[in-house]
Amino acid sequence: MTAAPKIHAGPGSNAKLGKGVFVSTSSRTTCPNTCPFKNNGCYAENFPMNQHWNAVTNGQRGDSWEVFLAQVRKLAKSELWRHNQAGDLAGEGDSIDLNALNELVLANRGRRGFTYTHKPMRTTEERAAVKSACRNGFTINVSTDSMLDAENAFHEGFPVATVLPSTTKGLQTRTHGGVPVLVCPAVTKGWTCKQCGLCYDANRRYIIGFPAHGARKKTVDGVIASDLTTRTACAQG
Repeated sequence: MTAAPKIHAGPGSNAKLGKGVFVSTSSRTTCPNTCPFKNNGCYAENFPMNQHWNAVTNGQRGDSWEVFLAQVRKLAKSELWRHNQAGDLAGEGDSIDLNALNELVLANRGRRGFTYTHKPMRTTEERAAVKSACRNGFTINVSTDSMLDAENAFHEGFPVATVLPSTTKGLQTRTHGGVPVLVCPAVTKGWTCKQCGLCYDANRRYIIGFPAHGARKKTVDGVIASDLTTRTACAQG
């Protein structure tokens, strides 16, 4: 079995997910160094999530990977659950532990697990493993930080989520290439993930956008604006 840091999981009290939705939290060590929001506006660094995340990272809270997989296998058939309200796929930093991912996909069989990853997926093996997970009932949304990255990932065949400015208005927008971006219904309609379930749909023909939120949303807005300025400058040569 996979050797991994402790992971905490169980029926949660996360209001956005919905009361009682099974949810996990992985160590900070799983977060990729390439994520521009790492220690720079990540929503999970807000109180009180930050305290819980620290306890999991320090090994003060949580169970082994094997215990976590057993918990997943005990979930009811077709149950919607979220992997990682904080943290990323198993694997240190930028890498994905492919053995651990395969174990999780197998444990989730018959359930409706979904998650997001900021991992850069630099190898063909990692990209293939993420797509395979999606085909086999465990949906991994590729988290992006710009409309361009979101559009590229979408055309590569991944389910995609992207961050939007905190000032975003309306139910929907589009990438520069015309791909629809649906603003998360938790923002526009007050739905919970339990009511919605769109992030589990690996075959959807649109990107899901999450407006920057929380106490550090202005920091996130700054990262988005900086990324756009850099890309524009590069495009202009």
